[in-house]
This record gives sequence, structure tokens and C-alpha cells, in this order.
Amino acid sequence: MSVSRRDLLRWQFELTWSLFEFHLERLEPEDLLWEPAPCCWTMRGGADGGWAPDWADSEPDPIPVPTIGWISWHIGWWWSVALDHARGRAPREREEIRWPGDGPQTVAWLRALREEWLAVLDRLTDADLDAAAPFPWQGEPGMTVAHTAGWVNAELMKNAAEIGQLRLLRAVSK
Repeated sequence: MSVSRRDLLRWQFELTWSLFEFHLERLEPEDLLWEPAPCCWTMRGGADGGWAPDWADSEPDPIPVPTIGWISWHIGWWWSVALDHARGRAPREREEIRWPGDGPQTVAWLRALREEWLAVLDRLTDADLDAAAPFPWQGEPGMTVAHTAGWVNAELMKNAAEIGQLRLLRAVSK
């Protein structure tokens, strides 16, 4: 039996999502801003009622441990920009990606991004997968939409593992 590249990428994405969903279903609102170490990146409430991520344009040393809230914003940021590229829209700037804040709204936001990504994956043809892709490669030659889809799967798996580990650490530290 032959499996198309698109179907393989979608299968890999769904496998990754099922592992992520295990943690999303168990996420408590208090998990989001729990700081596991003195040196953390988190989300900060702004004067406008929104949230802003801790950020540095060059990586600090030591690298701060991100909170689940920060990681969930980070997922929303890179995924929103990947969706912008996949749909031929101008990619949003980091500051334009708004984090919902509380647990249920953040989980709903991430699940909505999943649905948007599935819609993109489901319409891809082999020709689409072979097309050049600028994101997240910053002009690296030879990178295609298939590479970007594979990167989304890998990035989501990494972030899901980070969130899962933080959630488990918080649960055993109570």
C-alpha cells in the first residue's frame, strides 16, 4: 500500500496532536503561569488588559525556563505565521499574536489553530508540497512546503513535550 506524502504528514501531525491533547485535556488554569525556576520567561499582564511575552532579541545566558503560558503563546505565534504563509497572507509580527490568557481560552485557541492547519494540509497537492517555502527557512534554498509541514510537526512535538513535562513537574510539586 502506497501512502501519499500529504497523508503521511497528516498522520504524523495527528499522532503528534494526540500526544499534545493528552496534556491539553489535563491542563489546569494555574499550570499556565507556574514558574518552575527563578529564571523564567512567562506572560505578563499589560496595561491594555492583554498579555505580553517575556522576550529578548538575542538569546540570554542562561536561557530562561519558559512557563506553559509562554510556550502556548509561542506555539500560537509560530503556527499563526506558518498559517499566514500557507494561505499566502502577509505574516503577522510577533507583537500581533495575542495570547488568550486563561486556561480554557488558551486551549480553545490552540485547538482552533489545529483545525486551521488541518484545512491547509487537506488541500495540499503533490505540486503544492514541492513548491518553495520561505518560512521558517529565511531564504534557505531548496526548502519546500513539505519541509514546512514536517517542521510544524516537529516543532509541535517539541512544544507538546515541554508543556507535558512542566505540567507533570507542577503536579508533583504541589
